[in-house]
Amino acid sequence: MSDSPSNLPRWDAEETHPDLCVKLREVFREVRDPEIGMDLIQLGLVRNVAIVDEKIKIDMILTTPYCPYAPMLMESARRKAEVAGEMTAEVAYGKEVWDQSMMEDGTSFDWGLF
Repeated sequence: MSDSPSNLPRWDAEETHPDLCVKLREVFREVRDPEIGMDLIQLGLVRNVAIVDEKIKIDMILTTPYCPYAPMLMESARRKAEVAGEMTAEVAYGKEVWDQSMMEDGTSFDWGLF
């Protein structure tokens, strides 16, 4: 899994299920951090997606370790993935520490507002 030029991580599932990855990116854009107002893809929070034993496995991080919206964001991502992929999904909290370089190209945010 390496970063592509657009700062989006390259998901393992892109090799095996490219059409599903397109759908997942679309539905993950519907999940917004209510505090920041940006979606999971803009923020670069979905770090990997893999299909293992007919299950969608999502590695996701958060902008801060103690994000009060973590359960809601992770559960929303799981539910959206299950609908889009028509199979069971699970979300694991990734080990990477988020920073602004993970954000989608062209996305900017003034962190001084918080």
